[in-house]
Amino acid sequence: MASQSDWQTRPIGLHLEVSDEDRRVARVVEIVPARRWPGLDVGELWEYRGLLLLLVWRDIKSRYSQTVLGAGWAVLQPLLPMAIFTVVFGRFARIPSDGVPYAIFSLCGLSLWTYFASALSGGGNSLVLNRNLLTKVYFPRLVIPASQVLTALVDFAISFTVLLAALLIAGLVPRPEALVMVPILLLAVSMTALGAGAWLAALGVQYRDVRHLSPFLTQIWMYASPIVYPMSLVPEQYRTLYALNPMAGILSEFRAVLLGVPGPTSLQLGLSLGAAVLVFLTGTLYFRHAEQVFPDVA
Repeated sequence: MASQSDWQTRPIGLHLEVSDEDRRVARVVEIVPARRWPGLDVGELWEYRGLLLLLVWRDIKSRYSQTVLGAGWAVLQPLLPMAIFTVVFGRFARIPSDGVPYAIFSLCGLSLWTYFASALSGGGNSLVLNRNLLTKVYFPRLVIPASQVLTALVDFAISFTVLLAALLIAGLVPRPEALVMVPILLLAVSMTALGAGAWLAALGVQYRDVRHLSPFLTQIWMYASPIVYPMSLVPEQYRTLYALNPMAGILSEFRAVLLGVPGPTSLQLGLSLGAAVLVFLTGTLYFRHAEQVFPDVA
């Protein structure tokens, strides 16, 4: 029978022989405390692109499941407000539309705004709606609001096709530079929606009042942007300040390249694009800073 000293000195467990070559190629992972203000870490987001696409596909399927019209709702979202705005603002208020039919004028603005509002709303509520994912496994939490931006992009593709058909019916031909400018402007809108949505999502996890405040902010932002009125209606001395709203210059330039109407100046467009980058950076960086407390308060 083994003595007590034998049990104390005998190694317990499975012993594995590791060669010198395995030691040289072994990957060492060092776990250190998170920085106070972590970076965006685009490389890590790219590694989890499969999860991002999986969340997008899940949201697309759930959005139109058990609906009668299905993807037809993406067509009605800009068309119904267009009809209302045409009657109220085009007929009754007689707001100018830069020489194009007011229905086309408003549809052009609404197609881009509907995408932005949908991405902003979805991103702002994304963490609360996916709270069960926050405590299960590790992944970059920014994937959740980013998936909402890509999901809304699918609806925009459908509404943009409707807009192009309306332009052909009205006999309007987009400018040649639209092939370059539309993707750039769409990227700027996506960055603005992701940045603002990240702000709302991070704050909404800690302060539930943000969920009730978000629709009001979106509504105010809409009327502060040139959707139902042209940018030329803003007094000239205030247009530079007005262009600090990222959607102001982006929407005006979007109309300019598609409808051939006057667009913003280079300074105004530059200010709006710069504001879009600023919203994106501040929103995503604050989101990364606050994500360490998400599992505790979600």
